[in-house]
Amino acid sequence: MTIEALKEKLTGFDSVLVAFSGGCDSTFLAAVAREVLGDRCLAVTIHSSFTSRQESERVDRLVKRLGIRHQTIHSDVLANEAVQKNPTDRCYHCKTMLFKKLLQIAAEEGMAVVCDGSNVDDRGDYRPGRKALRELGVVSPLEECGFSKADIRRLSKIMDLPTWDLPAAACLASRIPYGDELTESKLRQVEQAEEALADLGFSGFRVRHHGDMARLELSAADIAVAAEKRDIVAAAIHRCGYTFVTLDLDGYRMGSLNPV
Repeated sequence: MTIEALKEKLTGFDSVLVAFSGGCDSTFLAAVAREVLGDRCLAVTIHSSFTSRQESERVDRLVKRLGIRHQTIHSDVLANEAVQKNPTDRCYHCKTMLFKKLLQIAAEEGMAVVCDGSNVDDRGDYRPGRKALRELGVVSPLEECGFSKADIRRLSKIMDLPTWDLPAAACLASRIPYGDELTESKLRQVEQAEEALADLGFSGFRVRHHGDMARLELSAADIAVAAEKRDIVAAAIHRCGYTFVTLDLDGYRMGSLNPV
């Protein structure tokens, strides 16, 4: 794994469209692609009900900083019944829907390939969306060049990218258990609750939505802090419409709803 190998791989493409979420991985990929391909690199962000306001604002800031060609499109993901019903392979249907849009834009803009920011660490979790990427012919340069999340963070720091230490992110739908129908109101409630925790100074957390109960997954260090400030934390989450607020003693772990 070297950044030179990544540059060589990207140089081999006439042009690339980067699926740009503004996270650590896609920002690193877009920055390197912009360096080697210039305006033959196009970053495209898809906003939907699954996207938080903070993510949208971060994308706007990053695009300006990177000086990269960029487009934003909107997708009504909840109009897709296979997504809205929230089955265990929801991510497959969602990725298929969204990346078909990106492939269409790539064709319209004359981009040779569509790339995403998957890395080798993504192989270790339940990610049905990866099947959709393979079926559609989406290229994952970071994974193919052997980059881990740690590699991407280290090199992002060297490149002075502000996302080098950005906590891992996932769409808002990942906060709702499989089989529970996805609605705009549930997604906005989760977003509001997570904004409330951020306002209280927490980071690297998830609010899992279980009907009228919010299950807070915090970092190991923050569990004790939340327990000490339980009245303040509970009040903030109650204001978001939850009747019950629970603190998960297992703490934050990626994909905690996946074991089912």
